[in-house]
Amino acid sequence: MKLPRDVGGEELAGLLGKYGYKITRQTGSHMRLTSTARGFENHITIPEHKPLKVGTLDSIVNEIAAYLEIEREELVKELFG
Repeated sequence: MKLPRDVGGEELAGLLGKYGYKITRQTGSHMRLTSTARGFENHITIPEHKPLKVGTLDSIVNEIAAYLEIEREELVKELFG
C-alpha cells in the first residue's frame, strides 16, 4: 500500500494515539511524541507541516513499525487503510 500524500503532522500524531503515542513537548513546528506501549519509551519527532514530505512520512512509519515489531505494510494499512 502506498503512503498517502496529504497527511499532516497533527493528523499523524492523532492517528498514532492508538499505539500509545502522546505529544510530550513541542518546539517550534516540531512535536515530540512518546510511547511506552512495549514497556520502554520510544520517542519520535514529527514536523507539524501539512502535508508531510513522503520521505519524512516513510521514515516515521519505518521507525514506528520497528518499535512495535510489526511489518511496515501492516502498520500503513492500520493507519491509513
